[in-house]
Amino acid sequence: MRRIGQLLLCIAIGLGLAWTLSADVDAIAQSPAYKTMAYLLLAIGLYGATYGIDLQRARQDRTIIISAVTIGVVVKAALIGVTLALAWQDPIFLILGVAVAQIDPLSVAALMDDERMSIRARNVLASWSSFDDPFTVILSIYAAAVAVNTFGIGNHPPTDADPALLYAMDLGGNLLLAGATYLIWKLLARKPAIFQYAALLAFVAAAVATGWMLAIALIGLFARPRQLDKAIGPITRIALYVASVGLGFLLIDGVQIWRGIALGAAAFAAQIVVAAVLTRGVPRHDRWHLALAQQNGITAIILALTLQIQFDQAVAVIAPAIVTVNLIHAAANRWYDGITVR
Repeated sequence: MRRIGQLLLCIAIGLGLAWTLSADVDAIAQSPAYKTMAYLLLAIGLYGATYGIDLQRARQDRTIIISAVTIGVVVKAALIGVTLALAWQDPIFLILGVAVAQIDPLSVAALMDDERMSIRARNVLASWSSFDDPFTVILSIYAAAVAVNTFGIGNHPPTDADPALLYAMDLGGNLLLAGATYLIWKLLARKPAIFQYAALLAFVAAAVATGWMLAIALIGLFARPRQLDKAIGPITRIALYVASVGLGFLLIDGVQIWRGIALGAAAFAAQIVVAAVLTRGVPRHDRWHLALAQQNGITAIILALTLQIQFDQAVAVIAPAIVTVNLIHAAANRWYDGITVR
């Protein structure tokens, strides 16, 4: 609940700034500077998510985790998007459903000392929330491109180029950047830390300039200067609050409250359905905690900012959805903890 209050405070600051400056919000959302900032915040969030993954611990439940962040994310996004697209007769939900399909790793980190969950459940949830972030980001970018070319929605016209070729080129660029980074990082292994920091900044700058966010997620799995261990948390939280202020700034154009509530409720329900299928064989108590684990935070916020470049409704719907998901999470887990104590 404290995190929700902090996010609402940041959003209020953004609204105040927008009101004070009387800014042209639409013009800002379409500006090159805004796009660069959105991708920079996204890169920080993705790097922070994969940097914190304990790869050795994740191997113990790799079947559940791999299924959750691949099949699970796709199924969740489809359940949310298709259901709401049919209910509201609006294909925009096919993209917005992807934006809230992941579980926020920062919120999950706060639960790691919660002894009501077994160690195994905490490990699975920590890895699940970290791995599904980059997959969701990539899926949302591609889903947005498909929506533009298939349904003709968005602020930019469809492209005449073959979408399959564009996606293949984009994927190749991501893998090329990540591969080149890996080789350079190996060469810098015995160099002073300043060289590693400089290289990491260069990698981030290249990813932001090209929009190759998958590369950043992959880089976070191996480019891990030990000096960053204590700094990565504060850096990611700063990115969260900057993104929240940006979210508030864009909300000056209005909030689609009922669509947002529907999106948040659908995201929480989809997590229950997917977790019930993927966690078969896991103890009943752990299954319930994983089923009620849906939370949204920095990734959903930054995806809202990024999608706003192409879709005017993104922030107005995703912002109330984030609050809705987190309120349902707090209420549902308090209810479940209450009945298990009895």
